[in-house]
Amino acid sequence: MKISSALSVAAITLLYTAGSLCQSEVCGRVPLSDRVVGGENATAGDWPWQVSIHVIGFGHNCGGTLITKDWVLSAAHCFQSVGVSDTVMYFGRLSQSGSNPHETNRTASRIINHPNYDPSTIDNDIALIELSSSVAFTDYIRPVCLPAAGSVFAAGTESWVTGWGKLQSEDTQGSDILQELMIPIVSSSDCDKAYGGGITSNMICAGFLNQGGKSICPGDSGGPMLSRKDSLWIQSGISSFTGRKCDDPKLPSAFARVSQYQDWIKSFMDSNPPGFVEFNTDVQHSTPTTTTTRTLTPSINATSNSHLGSAPNLLLFPLSLTVSIIPFTFSLFLSS
Repeated sequence: MKISSALSVAAITLLYTAGSLCQSEVCGRVPLSDRVVGGENATAGDWPWQVSIHVIGFGHNCGGTLITKDWVLSAAHCFQSVGVSDTVMYFGRLSQSGSNPHETNRTASRIINHPNYDPSTIDNDIALIELSSSVAFTDYIRPVCLPAAGSVFAAGTESWVTGWGKLQSEDTQGSDILQELMIPIVSSSDCDKAYGGGITSNMICAGFLNQGGKSICPGDSGGPMLSRKDSLWIQSGISSFTGRKCDDPKLPSAFARVSQYQDWIKSFMDSNPPGFVEFNTDVQHSTPTTTTTRTLTPSINATSNSHLGSAPNLLLFPLSLTVSIIPFTFSLFLSS
């Protein structure tokens, strides 16, 4: 976002840092990149709401998004075996190794999984993490906008997913550098048909049907799926599960549908709620093509807690980074 006056820049920066602007005036803006990014490695500041959630002693576990100065949004399945005292979150991070000069971190003061999260169906896969202390907004750290209740992300809507997950199903660890990938929304009916049932109204799907190699992978769990409205980025989904292999050409990826949870999210932070923005598209083509994307590359630690989930209505099984695939089962991407 360009501002003509240096004085205005300074004033706005002070307001961001103090956290005194309401979230709707801060969220979803990328001051260091006014372009629609495309491709593989992200660069510093491209996705300033991206969070790397670590298990202390084991490394990157899941992704998340900063939604206010005090709260992070992620997936409930990331915290089934992880407690508050085990969790630390990194903001402004680009690389999982080496120097991240714009980075800060916070521990968690509490983790709130949705009360109706069902690990057998992966429904209501959403969690809130309250920070031990507020973070200051900078060019590299700021909140994302969330979709207001009733928002519509029609089939074909261009969406972006980001994370440190694996590049390929066979990889033993995730990417060191934050990755980005464009995938279009897939209609709920097409997604439900692909999975043979189990896709609920609390889920939203995206991917390239009948094209492999473009999907979320282990380590991306809890991270965002986003669409752009004018100058704002709005988080439509939370990475939840996908096919048994990241490059399965028949199965789209599934995400928790964030717009379903506006009231639940706001109930914990009425004094300073996230910025909720209405989003509506009427795009109807469901399988657009692109030449500028590839599979995401999240980072995963083989010793951290994760699971192999089945397609909805199937049982969950333990998962390590090297998995023996059972026919007709699908992997739920809890990070490792």
